[in-house]
Amino acid sequence: MATAAIERPDDQFMIGPDAADRLDVTQPHLYTSHTWHAPFRELRDAGGIYYCENGRFGPYWSISTYKPIVHVEALPKIFSSSWEVGGITVAGDPERILDGEVRMPMFIAMDPPQHNAQRRTVAPAFTPSEIVRMRDDAVARTSEVLDALPIGETFDWVERVSIELTTGMLARLFDFPWENRHNLTRWSDALGDVEAFGTFEDRQKRLATAFEMGTAFHALWESKKNQPQTPDLISIMLHSDAMAAMDDGEFMGNLILLIVGGNDTTRNSMTAYAHGLARFPDERAKLEADPSLIPNTVSELIRWQTPLAHMRRTATEDTEIDGHQIKKGDRIVLWYISANRDESVFPDADRIIVDRENARRHLSFGYGIHRCVGARVAELQLIVLLEEMAKRRLRAVPQGEPDRVPACFVNGYRSLPVKLERY
Repeated sequence: MATAAIERPDDQFMIGPDAADRLDVTQPHLYTSHTWHAPFRELRDAGGIYYCENGRFGPYWSISTYKPIVHVEALPKIFSSSWEVGGITVAGDPERILDGEVRMPMFIAMDPPQHNAQRRTVAPAFTPSEIVRMRDDAVARTSEVLDALPIGETFDWVERVSIELTTGMLARLFDFPWENRHNLTRWSDALGDVEAFGTFEDRQKRLATAFEMGTAFHALWESKKNQPQTPDLISIMLHSDAMAAMDDGEFMGNLILLIVGGNDTTRNSMTAYAHGLARFPDERAKLEADPSLIPNTVSELIRWQTPLAHMRRTATEDTEIDGHQIKKGDRIVLWYISANRDESVFPDADRIIVDRENARRHLSFGYGIHRCVGARVAELQLIVLLEEMAKRRLRAVPQGEPDRVPACFVNGYRSLPVKLERY
């Protein structure tokens, strides 16, 4: 395996054996090994805009600093999210449908006006009044989960806390059968994986999972037909003009969006709370001494973790970004994971600082018309978790390094061994 080292003694990264460009930051091992920091720092130091001609998924522009990402996100007519030109991940290819692949459009991968109509349809499920309505249930579920955990014994935080809490909230949002709720996590893991397009066998397996999910939700959809509208997402879509007549592909695409979006941000930020604060004990002590810092800490954890590493846009015309000439059809990858470490916006960005003044400026939820519609639900779940841990004076103490997701899209954890202790 070829090796390339950045000129920093404490910060090296490995280049994969098939990497044609050492700054192709789509390589999954960078995320498994948590060594993505160095190449992104090099990209930011060089100006933050880099054309990777020999990327693993084809040529693309890497945008790795804060201001150019905001610029691109603010111009959806020039920088399209549409699935018809490539969609929202670096892996999207509008030129061909691979064997074993079926197009599944989702509203985040649409441009106005279709995007606006479908987003407006689901938005009522995430209004401030709905968040207030969800809070009591979130507190009860979180209390139940925490009170069932052993004190002083090692367990997997991802499985027992992060997955359990986010899966329960997803089931509530969809009014999904409670006894089958863990399928939601399994479907999210499989269908949010950009690496699942690598081989025909991978694509066939992914497609089978998508149809399994679609079948379950179709049954739920049918059960709600001719029934009064209820606040859950399926009923809201069913009773709308914009989404009531979706074809099978669009139906599955929007389910994937809502499930992956509802799962990954919260689940992986919950694990960042257990893993990250242990790395900065002074900041953890500051939070433990002052629970009023919890809301800001939640924003800081979401920034520090950046649960979705990137989003992709495609140029609809010749244009330029900070003097770089962009051609119509160029693939533009917005690396939120790097912009959230941009020192010009977030000083000492590699640290968790629980009282960071501008923590809410993070880009983990995106920016502009595609900003995460469920951001308030994610924040609610995290705030409740931290509040309930504080009420019990509980601290999660990692007992080893986390096992990380090997992908350049979901920046997540597979497992994290911890013990709980009182403080």
